[in-house]
Amino acid sequence: MGTTMATCQVLRWTVRTAASSRLSPLQLWRCHSKPLCVGCRLFCSSTSQSTLQSTQRYNRSQLSEKPVTELSLRSLAGMGFTDIQAEQIYETVFNVRGGSVAKHALSTLTALFVLGLNPSSVLKLLQKCPELYTVKESLLQQRIDNLRKVGLGEGSLQRVVAHYPQILTVTVKKLKHVVAFLREKCLFTVQQVTDILRDSPAIVLEDLSQVEYKFQYVYFRMGVKQAEMIKSRLFRFALDEIRCRHCFLERRGLYQTPDKKGQTVIINPQLDSILSADQDTFLRTIAKASAEEYEVFQRLMDREWQEEEKMYGSFEADSDDDTEEEEEDEEDEETGGKSGYKRRRKK
Repeated sequence: MGTTMATCQVLRWTVRTAASSRLSPLQLWRCHSKPLCVGCRLFCSSTSQSTLQSTQRYNRSQLSEKPVTELSLRSLAGMGFTDIQAEQIYETVFNVRGGSVAKHALSTLTALFVLGLNPSSVLKLLQKCPELYTVKESLLQQRIDNLRKVGLGEGSLQRVVAHYPQILTVTVKKLKHVVAFLREKCLFTVQQVTDILRDSPAIVLEDLSQVEYKFQYVYFRMGVKQAEMIKSRLFRFALDEIRCRHCFLERRGLYQTPDKKGQTVIINPQLDSILSADQDTFLRTIAKASAEEYEVFQRLMDREWQEEEKMYGSFEADSDDDTEEEEEDEEDEETGGKSGYKRRRKK
């Protein structure tokens, strides 16, 4: 919308310039002294040349005073922002982010408008993620096109960007790596990966080792398959919350890990009902316990997890020491014991 308005303004200015231009007496004499068709050609060419020269002079004057792509309150108003919205964007760019990002601001705004967002949505989006001011239009367009390639169609793409604009700060290479990880490590289908990006876009900036651990916990420990994970929007929830609710149900005899055939003695509640319910609903309808019981259990679980982390950390340190000793032994064997000899001499 803003691009169209700007184009119309330039065309109106060009028409006014052409109308106000006048031919010199010499040009008029040449027009009369030629045949009619030639005179018409001269008139059209002279008018076009004068219009082109006037446009060039205007562009040079504008460039010498202020670049066309420079951010200003007037340019923001031309894009459809209200005066208050324009002032907010202008102050954010120049006071908070610094004037150095102003050269990318208009092109960034144009790309967001082309995406189909209205001025209010663009303003909210930039307030959530002001880092987008620093992204060049070409890079921004590449990332938007890449999101379309992974399956986010019109409507879904706009909602994802409006809800989690940080996804546009992720490089094309990084997003491809996340998609490959979900396909290869977690064995999600192409459509399931698209659903994850649509429902849980923050996954693109998470630690993939933690994402893998969360997937393995739910898959192996709880016995939940990929389709149910997608339905429950698993990757929206923290691992600690998932483990705490699952262990609470398990210790109360309300959840059982399926055997190799996927069978259980009891009927487990669905993952969606476990995670999506608020705490009061979870305790009342699923766990059938009081809030006090759950609070005590959470404190006990925190202690257990801290002890596990300490034990795991000490185990990792011991394994690292063993690995270093093995590597030193291998180096000694490769160098014929020379390194060991040098260490003994230093002693």
